[in-house]
Amino acid sequence: MTQKPNPLSSITIDGPIPAHLARSVIEQTLRAAILDGRLPCGTALRQQDLADLFGVSRMPVREALRQLEAQSLLHVVAHKGAVVAALVEGDAAETYALRLLLESEALRLAIPHLDEDNFAEAARCIEAMESEADYAQIGHLNRLFHMALYNKAGNRRLLTLVENGLIEEERFLRFNLQAMGLGKISQDDHRQLLRTAREGDIEACLKALEKHLGRAVEVITRFLASRVGE
Repeated sequence: MTQKPNPLSSITIDGPIPAHLARSVIEQTLRAAILDGRLPCGTALRQQDLADLFGVSRMPVREALRQLEAQSLLHVVAHKGAVVAALVEGDAAETYALRLLLESEALRLAIPHLDEDNFAEAARCIEAMESEADYAQIGHLNRLFHMALYNKAGNRRLLTLVENGLIEEERFLRFNLQAMGLGKISQDDHRQLLRTAREGDIEACLKALEKHLGRAVEVITRFLASRVGE
């Protein structure tokens, strides 16, 4: 009987990890492996296996798993422990409705404080997405673009929730962007968001964000419906 490959075998650790860095290293390493697909959806991550892999006690492992759960990358399931979350949790429309509430507030708070450095970073992300062929990198750049416009919101808890939503979207786009064909429409929306933010027109920018996220939920809902039964 062929033994299934262990997903943890895809993770390599370079030497002993200093105790004070253990939680951070474990979190970053597992996060990268989840985002790039080395740890697929549904993979069970047992604390002792991870402690053995990283050469640490279970305490920093437990702390790292809590952080990843807060980012919606893991769920704790009875009798299985921590399990890598599905690419899109629950109803896409509900997910994006919540994102619209959170991101609208972040944008409203941030726009009066944005400066040329923020606008230049957002523009750089748009231009980089134009020439980027790696879908993993496109998802990453999309998150950086949005955060460039939200980072001056001044509410750390709000920004954490916003970025967690963008991380969930980044992970979904990484594996499905090519099949969905969002491309140019998303870039037009990004340019409109940047232009209205630069003009300081909060209401126009919020309308642009609502249109952008509404477009995304339509495409994702249609895409997920087309995959039913596969």
